[in-house]
Amino acid sequence: MASTIFGLIIGVLVFDYILERVLDILNAQHRSQKLPAELQDIYNSEEYEKQQQYEQTKTNFGLITATFSFILILGMLVFNGFAFVDTFIYNTFGGTEHAIHHIWAGLLFFGILAFASDILGIPFEAYSTFVIEEKFGFNKTTTKTFIIDKIKSWLLMILLGGSILAALLWLITYFGEHFWIYAWIFISVIMIGITMFYSTLIVPLFNKQTPLEEGELKQAIFEFSNKVGFKLDNIFVIDGSKRSTKANAYFSGLGTKKRIVLYDTLIQEMSTEEIVAVLAHEIGHYKKKHTRTMIAASLLQMGLLLFIFGLLVNSSWLTEALGIPFEQGKYHIALFVFSILYSPLSFIISIAMNLASRKHEFEADAYAATHYNGTFLEQALRKLSKRNLSNLTPHPLYVFFYYSHPPLLERIRAMRTNS
Repeated sequence: MASTIFGLIIGVLVFDYILERVLDILNAQHRSQKLPAELQDIYNSEEYEKQQQYEQTKTNFGLITATFSFILILGMLVFNGFAFVDTFIYNTFGGTEHAIHHIWAGLLFFGILAFASDILGIPFEAYSTFVIEEKFGFNKTTTKTFIIDKIKSWLLMILLGGSILAALLWLITYFGEHFWIYAWIFISVIMIGITMFYSTLIVPLFNKQTPLEEGELKQAIFEFSNKVGFKLDNIFVIDGSKRSTKANAYFSGLGTKKRIVLYDTLIQEMSTEEIVAVLAHEIGHYKKKHTRTMIAASLLQMGLLLFIFGLLVNSSWLTEALGIPFEQGKYHIALFVFSILYSPLSFIISIAMNLASRKHEFEADAYAATHYNGTFLEQALRKLSKRNLSNLTPHPLYVFFYYSHPPLLERIRAMRTNS
């Protein structure tokens, strides 16, 4: 059985790699098509050539990074690298049957893998930031910011990720196959908490957020929010220009913790009417209860994952598939193997989530067009696409599998049809 599961793991990884490459090729071929009439005024010939080069450069670089990761994990599997890491941990820190030591071993196992993976990925990340993004005029990240961000990410991974993993392993150890009920409750609380406090606790670790200053823009935003009955205590501006010239805006939080955040680059790029139109779109998400719907869907997905893992948690073939003898308490190995085997189902669920997300984007666009002005929203979306060198002609299959937002052309046509 263990050899069958090992073969299944290899099959899952190979299928995933090939599917991604096929979709990349289709997307690259489709990208060079002539722009539709509605989009031809976004780029001039020079800008469009730059956008094409940017997309091709990202695709080529993505192929290199994906292939490196693919070869690395295949090598770890074929040459028993994961078994080596597990054996090293128990031999170095003392093998014992005591449950608490298995939990520590699990934390070290995932910690070593995550840290090693991140270290190996730093050259790729640095090249993407300081070569590719720099070449196309996006990068504003300094070496100091890059290093500090990396250190903060590691600390956050250790404190938050480590705490969640420790709690999960403890629940598995003491509640067995029924652990999933308690784990689902625990992780649901964490997910809702992060959603509520993301902008107030996580974002400040990396970016500065300041209240939008008094003036025409703030007044226009509050007038619109009051008109549609959206309680807004403040609007914040984030220093996105600290790392990139790309522009964005987002809505986060729930209840009294909801917050609208504008990138400073967005304010520099757009008119007051266009910014209000973007915020009308974000308010549309709230009014249509999209945030709550997606949270509920994510919680259901997490519950399904934990339930299935609960059925298999004591299966010896999960650990033996990696060449590690089954031992009661070594749940970190079972969790690692299961995370790979579950990925096809997770991928299918992500397709459904993206489909729902694209539907939500159309609804939020319609809300902004109905309650504010669709023309200004279209202008804003065009500017965002141009500023970010967005691909205007993605392949439909690529959109189906990966896009959480509809392509610009579909959004424009939908707004014009419904106006």
